[in-house]
Amino acid sequence: MSSILGNKLKVQIFGQSHSEALGVVIDGLPAGEEIDFAEISAFLEKRAGGRNSYSTPRRESDQPKILSGMIGNKTCGAPLCAVFENSNVNAGDYDEMKDIPRPSHADYTAHIKHGGFNDKSGGGHFSGRLTLPLCFAGAVCMQLLRRAGIVIGAHIYSIGDILDIPLEYAEKLNDFPTLSLEAGERMKSLIEAVASEGDSVGGVVECGIWGCPAGLGDPMFDNIESRLSYGLFGIPAIKGVEFGAGFDCAKMRGSEFNDNFCNDNGVIKTETNNAGGVLGGITNGMPITFKAAVKPTPSIFKPQKSVDLKTGEEVTLNIKGRHDPCIVPRAVPCVMAAAAIVMYDIFLGG
Repeated sequence: MSSILGNKLKVQIFGQSHSEALGVVIDGLPAGEEIDFAEISAFLEKRAGGRNSYSTPRRESDQPKILSGMIGNKTCGAPLCAVFENSNVNAGDYDEMKDIPRPSHADYTAHIKHGGFNDKSGGGHFSGRLTLPLCFAGAVCMQLLRRAGIVIGAHIYSIGDILDIPLEYAEKLNDFPTLSLEAGERMKSLIEAVASEGDSVGGVVECGIWGCPAGLGDPMFDNIESRLSYGLFGIPAIKGVEFGAGFDCAKMRGSEFNDNFCNDNGVIKTETNNAGGVLGGITNGMPITFKAAVKPTPSIFKPQKSVDLKTGEEVTLNIKGRHDPCIVPRAVPCVMAAAAIVMYDIFLGG
């Protein structure tokens, strides 16, 4: 099923943007693992909307209700199920455009795929709202990975043409998830300017995974890069993923791109990390690094051309509702979460 991610660890996400609730079932967690729910709540706040001027005005509590899988604060071996109530919904915003697909959104393809029976309110199960249970599952996996010495971090690499400093020079993130305070302020100003025009802007999230031992992953189709990409493309709005030097490697010579090996007090490492920590689809012990491109939010307030699916008539679409002018800041924890789920599944032998 397309809503399930993982092999040994299976994460199933359910619900819609405006349904009564949405949630996640995590099957395969070892019993006896302590879970810090305060830490999870803090992580979910980074994804939440309605907390600042550069995100959607829609504000939900985003607090999980645990239905199963826990005894006190420890896993009990049963599937862990968490649900999140939707309380601040406004389905009426979508009444006038229920038959008019938004450009660059899944409205049209969902209509074709499900014969018109798809939930159109807020994008249904194609909505970015479903990254909430994804982030819950990822936050659980990050805690368990950390106990094994594996740490995941991410930041905004760019919004529009404004760049943050590279991840390798990171010390700590600011409240706005950049490494450079100055770059973050410029990005926020750009988002506010774009929003004032009724438009949106995209960007890139850079993520690193530290502490992975060499030898994880398999060649061909179950390699680290393909597994991570599979999880990352489950996040709405992700349109590209590159590892290490990524597409820049196409402009380099082998003498520039190749990462020379060295012996660091008995540990084999590489002097550079253009490969992004992966060789032949298998971890080489260096940090896994990748970037994920996030498209501009499709729901903008400028007039756009579309087609009425009932009449076939070309129409002008004027979107209403509550939408992010830039979803990149809220995508940072989503990228971390997807990476954590994939890596913990691989760590368990999945």
